[in-house]
Amino acid sequence: MRRSSDCPGCGAPVQFTWSSAVQTSCPFCKAVIVRKDVDLEKVGEVADLPPDASPIQIGSSGTFDNKNFTVIGRIRYEWAQGAWNEWHLMFSDSSSGWLSDAQAEYAVSFLYSAPEAYPPAGDLPRGRVFQISGAQFMVTHLTQVKYVGFQGELPFTTSDRSHFMTADLRTTDARFGTIDYSEEPPVLFLGRFIDFESLKMQGLREYEGW
Repeated sequence: MRRSSDCPGCGAPVQFTWSSAVQTSCPFCKAVIVRKDVDLEKVGEVADLPPDASPIQIGSSGTFDNKNFTVIGRIRYEWAQGAWNEWHLMFSDSSSGWLSDAQAEYAVSFLYSAPEAYPPAGDLPRGRVFQISGAQFMVTHLTQVKYVGFQGELPFTTSDRSHFMTADLRTTDARFGTIDYSEEPPVLFLGRFIDFESLKMQGLREYEGW
């Protein structure tokens, strides 16, 4: 169901595809818009994201675990060895998740809501093992991340994001987790790596020569 409101910056109509969206941007004046109950607030202006070669775009659709999804948002991050996209997915049951798109490696993850206390990133050694959801997840990497910008609809605001740490966790059966230290307390996302073709995506961006 689409929901429409007026942009507080220029008055143009702003469409919300997902009922739980918290942040979006105006396609006309590029205002960063945060939704608070029924009110919209302009909190800045969205910067143009650098070009990349990902075939995914806002509006692309696909299937994961027999549930259809539509791409409704994107966050762009950088780290010392490159950059990647986190695509925000809205599923047919109105839940949401993330599709990580990093140098042709893809993974789908979801916010893990069970309460868990995680130590500060500076006190988290590589090799530390967490027992989560019946599996052993080992800390494999600690990464300093830079937030670059966003597109579309997100389930949280990004005004407090700049540089932060993430901790990557892995299991022996290709599952993964990410402890995200951009929030306090930190939050955990769990998911698994997946072959791109199995997502059966449609509405992908086309490049000349394809």
